[in-house]
Amino acid sequence: MHSLRTALAKLRSLLGVPPRSQPERRFQIVNLTRGTELAQSVEVADTAQRRSKGLLGRRGLEPGTALWIVPCESVHTFWMQFSLDLVYLDKQNRIVKIRRNVRPWRMSLCLRAHSVLEFPAGALDTGQDSAGDQLVFSPVAAPQPDRNTASQ
Repeated sequence: MHSLRTALAKLRSLLGVPPRSQPERRFQIVNLTRGTELAQSVEVADTAQRRSKGLLGRRGLEPGTALWIVPCESVHTFWMQFSLDLVYLDKQNRIVKIRRNVRPWRMSLCLRAHSVLEFPAGALDTGQDSAGDQLVFSPVAAPQPDRNTASQ
C-alpha cells in the first residue's frame, strides 16, 4: 500500500498536479510540570508553506490559541502587526527558552530548539512556565465551519 501511494505521488508530480493539502491539525497544550493549561487550540505549521507564512497577515491571536512551528529554531516578527510570547522547545517538548512580549520588527533565536510556540503577548505573564518544564500535546478537533453561516 505504501509503495502504491509513493507511485501515485510521483505520478502526480510528473503530471504537475499539486500535492493534496493536509488537513489542519490542532492540539491542546498542558504544562505537565506545573499542571497548567497553556492553550486550548494550537495550530501546527509543519510544512514549508505553513512555516514561511506563520502568523503573517493576521491582526492577532485569540486568547487560548497559539501557533506551533515545527521544526524551527528562530523567529522573526518583520511585518507583524502584534507582539508575541515565544516558547522554544527541544525534541522531547521540554521548554528550552521563553521570550515574552517580542514586538514587531524583531528576531529571536535558540539554536538548541527543535520547535517554537507563538502565543499572543501576555499569555505567559503568570510567570509559572520556565525552562525545563515538560509540555504535553493532545489532539483536538479542528473547528468546523458553521453550515448555517457558510451558505449565506
